[in-house]
Amino acid sequence: MRPFARLLVCLLMLSPLPAAAQEATARFGTGDIPFLLRSTTDIEIIRPVIGRFAALNPELAITYEQWGSNALFELSRADCRAGASGADVVLSSAVQQMVWLVNAACAHAYRSATTQALPPTRRWRDELWGVTTEPAVIAYNKSLLPGDEVPRSRFALLDALRARPEFFRNRIATYDIAASGLGYLFAHSDSLEATTFGALLEGFARVDAVATCCSAEIIAGVAEGRYLIAYNVLGSYVLNADAANVGVILPEDYTLVLSRGYMIPKTASRKAAAARLLDFMLTPEAQTLLMRAGLVSRMEPAETGLAASARRYIPLSPALLVARDPNRRELLLQFWSDTFRRAETP
Repeated sequence: MRPFARLLVCLLMLSPLPAAAQEATARFGTGDIPFLLRSTTDIEIIRPVIGRFAALNPELAITYEQWGSNALFELSRADCRAGASGADVVLSSAVQQMVWLVNAACAHAYRSATTQALPPTRRWRDELWGVTTEPAVIAYNKSLLPGDEVPRSRFALLDALRARPEFFRNRIATYDIAASGLGYLFAHSDSLEATTFGALLEGFARVDAVATCCSAEIIAGVAEGRYLIAYNVLGSYVLNADAANVGVILPEDYTLVLSRGYMIPKTASRKAAAARLLDFMLTPEAQTLLMRAGLVSRMEPAETGLAASARRYIPLSPALLVARDPNRRELLLQFWSDTFRRAETP
């Protein structure tokens, strides 16, 4: 690549991606005190938890805004830089972006017995907390892929792609990591597993795998039979899609486990209420509601068949700042764009 072209690429990568519009809004409670929660979590999935909190805090009028992860990050960063009192809570699955915000002094510190009881991988600097436990799974169409043909590890997936490339052509899907902060996080985490990452990209390229925007589209594609396999999608979204013909595999070589990051912005107007919501979300009652919604998985070997050594918890730590490094991001996005074709817009 020529120097000018290389410089242009770097500048493009350093520029923020176009932010998608806010996706949806819901209101909980009719109190006199406004409370704003911005999140990447689908409203319908988390509705029972927020509804219960609203019932316990009748003085609040809660507005829940659902955003794409990249758009939420850009908005939260802009509020922080401007000192604007935007959200009272930011809850995101793209935890590398949340770690960046905390590191940029955009968060309010809080500590309680409940938050201190979290394992170290799910709290950082008393400013960021993981409130869920969700595995990244391989989803597949049960009708089109018999049980004995379902790959139960990345190695098995690679073998299947090599053996039957035409069968899988255009029928493997995953996130477009340029559009999805969560997808980028999973790709970055996979890249740290050097034994399979390069081979996976080669395998996906060989069968013209599809990179597309979001969980709902990917899972719907598997349910409809447009895709045979979806790679590295959140199990919670598969469960909530309620698609009877979509099966789930926790990869036996390793399964990434995500905890959504909860942050109270330093500019929040209702910090005390935000702290109450945090403590509530970590109570047994709320964790049970989150489990019913698929946002909490016990991950016990007896229930999942997954060995403890195969669980890879994505820690809330400064290590995730590496995922935001412009040079590393540029390289990973380039590899990804060389591998995947974008799903065609209907």
